[in-house]
Amino acid sequence: MTKQMGKITVVCGSMFAGKSEELIRLARRALYARKVVQVFKPTIDIRYDEAMVVTHMGVSHEAAPVKSVREIREQVEKETQVVLVEEAQFFDDSIVDFAVEMADAGREVILAGLDQDFRRQPFGPMPKLMAVADEVIKLRAICMKCGAPASHTYRVINGKPAHWDDPIILIGATESYEARCRRCYKVRGVRR
Repeated sequence: MTKQMGKITVVCGSMFAGKSEELIRLARRALYARKVVQVFKPTIDIRYDEAMVVTHMGVSHEAAPVKSVREIREQVEKETQVVLVEEAQFFDDSIVDFAVEMADAGREVILAGLDQDFRRQPFGPMPKLMAVADEVIKLRAICMKCGAPASHTYRVINGKPAHWDDPIILIGATESYEARCRRCYKVRGVRR
């Protein structure tokens, strides 16, 4: 009997593109197939719930909050077949080795996260995760200014575009972020 073949899937895109919704859909699909599933999310993400992946529309799925990749590794149970990680951009680069090890061991690994920060720069380990993935699902949102397809996360501070030098991580939703198309995207103090 041969070992089950693993797989790495990365779901990425801007804010409001449906990444959490897709992660939940894939988790439920695996559960319907009677697979053993575990979902993890970073403890830093408490926007809607500490122990649930929650979409901006309120759809939710239970998740174990973790501080680090080490904690994910320690909590993955022997019988788990599908490991899902929400907001993967908030973890360090060790998540790449973790995903590869899990897939090489025959598990399916699904990671969702922002591929770009508000400056349109690659976000955390996401580029490396996309490089080792068997499948990348890039989702687009709708520009909240003009209605065109949007691939960028626009940060708003007191009604104005964020400054290039503002901190990269600011947990928020519609009060701090908008999806924007290339034409409507702006950031102050751009370095080129």
